[in-house]
Amino acid sequence: MLSLALSSLASHNMLRPVAVATGETIAMVLVSLVFAELIGTPLGILLVLTGPRGMARNDGVYSVLSTVVNIGRSIPFVILMVAIVPFTQLITGTSVGTVAAMVPLTISAIPFVARITESAMLTVEPGVIDACISMGASRYQIVKYVLVPECLASLISGASITAVNLVGYSAMAGAIGGGGLGNLAIRYGYQRWEPAIMAMCVVVLICLVQGIQYIGDKIARRYLWK
Repeated sequence: MLSLALSSLASHNMLRPVAVATGETIAMVLVSLVFAELIGTPLGILLVLTGPRGMARNDGVYSVLSTVVNIGRSIPFVILMVAIVPFTQLITGTSVGTVAAMVPLTISAIPFVARITESAMLTVEPGVIDACISMGASRYQIVKYVLVPECLASLISGASITAVNLVGYSAMAGAIGGGGLGNLAIRYGYQRWEPAIMAMCVVVLICLVQGIQYIGDKIARRYLWK
């Protein structure tokens, strides 16, 4: 089936558009993942610090942050992408295309990363943290030298899960003008009824997900065994 799809794609001179769309999808996922981790990880750490078991417990701050994160996770991606079009235009100057799609992709991933970070750090034994506090370690030192190293494998696994979700979201973004494989599949595979292109887009998306999960699991196991 794959060989038939490849031959059909070659006959329609569509291998290059598939390659370009794949590159766009990878770019959307990588850029969105980086920014989501940069913003979501500190947010998750703040949730841990101000939470019920935190070193800087603050019920008011935790309640506000937790509510914001829950709201962010509750909004379906397609609705979010349309709802923040003015913000996307403000940031990128356009509301369509690969670069524009990175904005809602990042925003949708931030609360997910925050919750993964919080869940991972809550698995660290409280006794280890108490021992560090008794030795005079600051909150910053505990986060840097205890919480992050102790749950690094879980954080890496969470990043791979986030990347997999972003692959699916990027396909949805493509369906409404976001570029990438989703856009190619809709424009040619569906609207022009080119089943070979649709099949190839599906195959590439599956390969991307499998590759991301394989790399993430391998890196996570490496740190888990240290």
